[in-house]
Amino acid sequence: MPTRALRGAITCDNDDRQEILDRTTALLTELFERNNIGHDCITSIFFTATGDLTAVAPAAAARAFGLTDVPLLCAQEMHVDGALQKCVRVMLHFDCDLPRSELNHVFLRGAVALRPDLARPGDDQ
Repeated sequence: MPTRALRGAITCDNDDRQEILDRTTALLTELFERNNIGHDCITSIFFTATGDLTAVAPAAAARAFGLTDVPLLCAQEMHVDGALQKCVRVMLHFDCDLPRSELNHVFLRGAVALRPDLARPGDDQ
């Protein structure tokens, strides 16, 4: 079975611990639901957060989500002038038989601007 990667991102309104956890959980929930992913097929998850989100590491949300035996890594997103602010990004590696063309990457709230071609109605809410 091949390993695939899913991308996703979500924005926060504030650098607030609970908000970062809640938004990261919402992003993971959508990735899992839209791709019919079970916890056992996850290989690893890599998170980044922009430099203006420092209250908590997004991996804490993944642990609370039940991913206690999955390798997780967090890093600060590279600073680029004019880039989207207060944004958590994720790259999730998992095993599945789906071709890449059938994967559902998820960009929510303000992060829809990163990949509007992948947005579903309501993803910007």
